Amino acid sequence: MFNIGWGIFYVLINFCCFLICYKWFGKKGLYAWIGVATVIANIQVVKTIEMFGIVMTLGNTMYVSLYLTSDLLNEKFGRQEAKKAVWFGFFTLIMTTILMQMVLVFEPQETDIAQSSLQTIFGLMPRLALGSLTAYFVSQFLDVRLYAWIRKFYPKRNQLWVRNNGSTMISSFVDTLIFCSIAFIGEYSFNIWLEILFTTYIIKFVLTAVGTPFLYIARSFHHEEDEGLIEMK
Repeated sequence: MFNIGWGIFYVLINFCCFLICYKWFGKKGLYAWIGVATVIANIQVVKTIEMFGIVMTLGNTMYVSLYLTSDLLNEKFGRQEAKKAVWFGFFTLIMTTILMQMVLVFEPQETDIAQSSLQTIFGLMPRLALGSLTAYFVSQFLDVRLYAWIRKFYPKRNQLWVRNNGSTMISSFVDTLIFCSIAFIGEYSFNIWLEILFTTYIIKFVLTAVGTPFLYIARSFHHEEDEGLIEMK
């Protein structure tokens, strides 16, 4: 029961931090969020917890916030800004992976207490790293494209929830499918693999819906840089 209550509190804090980052720092804050959230999500995924009788990894809330951020950029500043942010997140993830792998190669001093912990967190199997990078690259760009496409059919301001949920729920399924396929096929039986795929996606599905009100709040914030932004009619 503790994990459920703490998990709800964590989700609220996560999305509130997202709002504060945009409120205080504007579009630059969204780029910063993309970079930080990309790294944090891939650190959190190392930790497993149990909720509702299901073993799951952390990182889903932070990962869903990436879609929230790219959708907000797409909504207020257009598709090109959203694509630029995705590239920034991809670069951040690759840079962190390369640098931390190099850090692990250094021989630790005899009294060092960090090597084993860093090895646990960053010494991921190449297969997991490949799965994460591939899933991020494909799903994030798919989300940007889907959002722009759905916007053609649901362009009104009050239809933001359709654009956000439609694009994110499809792209997050693609993300989950790619990551689970690269990381876990052959490691688990098909039934276990299917359970991991299903439960991970359901969590992202729910978190996407929960994040929608926060997206509406974020869209209402105004900054000087908003002049000339794309207004929905």
